[in-house]
Amino acid sequence: MTDSSQHSADEAPNKPSKGIYVLPNLFTLAALFGGFYSIVMAMNDRFEMAAIGVFCAMVLDSLDGRVARMTNTQSAFGEQMDSLADMVSFGAAPALISYEWALKGIGRWGWVAAFVYCACAALRLARFNVNTAVVDRRFFQGLPSPAAAALVMGFIWLMNDMGYSGADVVWFTFAMCLFAGLTMVTNAPFYSFKDLRMKKSVPFVVIVCIALAIGVINIHPPVVLFAMFVMYGLSGYVLYAWRKAKGLQTSVISTSTDEPDEEGLHK
Repeated sequence: MTDSSQHSADEAPNKPSKGIYVLPNLFTLAALFGGFYSIVMAMNDRFEMAAIGVFCAMVLDSLDGRVARMTNTQSAFGEQMDSLADMVSFGAAPALISYEWALKGIGRWGWVAAFVYCACAALRLARFNVNTAVVDRRFFQGLPSPAAAALVMGFIWLMNDMGYSGADVVWFTFAMCLFAGLTMVTNAPFYSFKDLRMKKSVPFVVIVCIALAIGVINIHPPVVLFAMFVMYGLSGYVLYAWRKAKGLQTSVISTSTDEPDEEGLHK
């Protein structure tokens, strides 16, 4: 090989390698740790800390997507990572914790309820990934998995705070798991809050209201948080019934799909 050809080879540009954005995935990993932490706490009979771990995972999960959009670091890897983390933190963790706290006391009925919740969370996340391009972004199709986890874990946190054991409210826990799980796979529309723009300026009163909301939550977090998510969990059914009564479209699908094999997912 001549010197000139060697020089040309040395100067050949290398193809840039595709990397992974650190910042949004750092939030996703932190949310995943919250779910893992909650499972570990439940194994050690520290159910209050288990509930707090899931709620922390919710906060972090709500931030990773917003951070990615604000920093223009969205990626297919991040989307898949987020779904897998959600399955652990809001699917497997609440199911396992509710079983460990109360449901194991009723034998097969207990693990059936826990599995139904876990399976519905997986179905909800899979349908969400498929329907991203066709669902009205202002609404979720079915209860989002973080809110479903908040219902189950908020109930456990509240009952534990009031001094009740899992055995005392086992059938209420059973009903809560079924309600939260099945609501995830309904077609009821739940407001997504995605049309709230973080970059836009807002009136001063909005900041005051946010401060008041934080203050109210701090009065007694188990009661306030559980009440908030119960209202949110029922809001989809109320909105569905209101639209039905008014003769409005109840589906949140904004456009048709070109994939007939998956048509059933969009209705």
